[in-house]
Amino acid sequence: MFSLLAFPYLTSHRIHKFGGLVDLLISILRTKLSLSFSLSTPLSLFHCSLPMFFMDLPMKRPISGDRRTQYRIEARNLCYKISESFDGLNWFCGGGSSKRGPKFILKNVNCEARAGEITAIAGPSGAGKTTLLEILGGNIPLKKISGQVLVNDQHMIEKTFPRISGYVTQDDALFPFLTVEETLMYSALLRLGGGRKEAESRVRKLMKDLGLEHVAASRVGDGSNRGISGGEMRRVSIGVELVHDPAVIFIDEPTSGLDSVSAVHVMSVLRRMVISQGKTVLITIHQPGFRIMELFDRLILLSSGVVMHNGPLGHLEEKLKLATHQIPHHVNVLEFAIDVVDSLAMHTSETFNKLHYQQNRVENQTIRALHIDTKDEKSVSYQNSRSTEVIILGQRFFRNTFRTKQLFATRVIQALVAGLVLGTIFFRTGNNNDKTTLQTRLGFFAFSLTFLLSSTTEGLPIFLRERMILMRETSRGAYRVSSYVLANTFIFLPFLLMVSLLFAASVYWLVGLKNDVFGFFYFSLIVWMVVLMSNSFVACFSALVPNFITGNSVIAGLMGCFFLFSGYFISKKNIPNYWIFMHYLSLFKYPFECFLINEYGGDPGKGRCIESKQGVCTTYGEVFLRQQDIKESHKWSNLAVMLGFIVGYRILSFVILWYRCNRTRS
Repeated sequence: MFSLLAFPYLTSHRIHKFGGLVDLLISILRTKLSLSFSLSTPLSLFHCSLPMFFMDLPMKRPISGDRRTQYRIEARNLCYKISESFDGLNWFCGGGSSKRGPKFILKNVNCEARAGEITAIAGPSGAGKTTLLEILGGNIPLKKISGQVLVNDQHMIEKTFPRISGYVTQDDALFPFLTVEETLMYSALLRLGGGRKEAESRVRKLMKDLGLEHVAASRVGDGSNRGISGGEMRRVSIGVELVHDPAVIFIDEPTSGLDSVSAVHVMSVLRRMVISQGKTVLITIHQPGFRIMELFDRLILLSSGVVMHNGPLGHLEEKLKLATHQIPHHVNVLEFAIDVVDSLAMHTSETFNKLHYQQNRVENQTIRALHIDTKDEKSVSYQNSRSTEVIILGQRFFRNTFRTKQLFATRVIQALVAGLVLGTIFFRTGNNNDKTTLQTRLGFFAFSLTFLLSSTTEGLPIFLRERMILMRETSRGAYRVSSYVLANTFIFLPFLLMVSLLFAASVYWLVGLKNDVFGFFYFSLIVWMVVLMSNSFVACFSALVPNFITGNSVIAGLMGCFFLFSGYFISKKNIPNYWIFMHYLSLFKYPFECFLINEYGGDPGKGRCIESKQGVCTTYGEVFLRQQDIKESHKWSNLAVMLGFIVGYRILSFVILWYRCNRTRS
């Protein structure tokens, strides 16, 4: 008996020496047989089908039947351009004006990717490979292009298709301090929504398929922290997008930066998944070697945004021959085609198109016969509730924070050492009741605030790195932006509380501030609110600024302005009216007043002499506060304002991140 599903898989580039006509006849024969014969057809009927062609060819195993939906992606008359005027983007075709004119990235692109096949998008640098991949993957909104993107002959649903597919960028955006297993585990918990047991089962299987079991407990690492190798990191990035078992996978340059062995291994993993699970895989690639080319089913060759070839690799060789090109023995077909791609476009003839018209027509009819309605895509939503997302993200933040030595250990040591140094410098400054002592005490409060508010800016690069991962994960529907902001806030609360207590305990008693337990805890509370304000402020601007240099400049400049208008250098009544708003927006004003109230206010402040002359007290604590226009009631209202700053900056951070993520999708 003959099993049709076990029929040898023909790759045209492996039999190119027999000519394009033979290739066409075999392909049509194979398609006709698949449509006309049953699984019980006797093998003797096939003895005349040129058995020599089936020797030494890769076998295509049956596609597993557990997948409910298979996807065919098609682009029709796709056009995409940008405007070069003022270095701004203008995504539309057929309209708009520009001083230098629009630049087309893609021009009337027609191509397809089928289920159970690896489709490679190749071409020279700047040909539009990544742009085409992003459009087909739903990363570029369809309203910014002309033409059509079809999924199983239906228009792509932009909001849902990215969630049921996987998109791997060229850059590996991963948390360096998480292990390989933890990275995949958190992705599984967020994308599957079936609980920890289901996630663990999926991660174990995925690590086995990707060959990552031997590095499961190793940290991912990055440039400054040694971790896994480049090939292993690339497989982890692919695993993060495969963890929810998508039917369609988009990978930008899967072999970029890898040695030949690692590159072949990565592509072999994808090949096994395509054969066994029937996935639709689209990749971009620059110049692959012979072994990698053998794993491709279809090739889309681009040049300056125009499709030069769309079909099997063997057909590309026939097209080169029709263009009177001779391929050198030491150069593969694709590499040679990229070198002569311009002449290839000039010599494309109708003869070659007619030669393969019938084959493409028959294959397209077969694909359409397998058409499956994709209306179930509309029901795709987040896999977890908001509270579950906050818990999972909180656990991930916790691991990252306490494994980041620059943020955790350094911050703790900094608080402890800074408190001891300040305590020894301002040791017992309150013993004398003179003007110099008062100015020294005020200087201590001012410098402490400067240190506390400026020291948390070191978290800016961490926030920026997490922003890249956030935008990638939310674009694929892993979780909500609000869950990220809440988890980030909750994790920093205990961490910054510990830092605040260390600083307060090491400096309060050494300086000789008010000898009162309640006063110490109120001082610690103020310090905690200050570092939380600073952390929220940095989180807000890390969502806004494009890079670390800009962010550091903006944050440092604003902190300087806040300090200037705090009331320490110039009193409120002397600030010009057109600058008075900066006084109320200053992050220094409210904690500085709280420090003074805690030290010189209350019942002890009424009888506490802070300045005397010739043994006669001239200024009591209550009088000093009145001179500074500070009321006793501000003790708690200022804390409420500081809490408002914390919440306000976090809300503003959420709005900016939400806008960024939605702008990327829309």
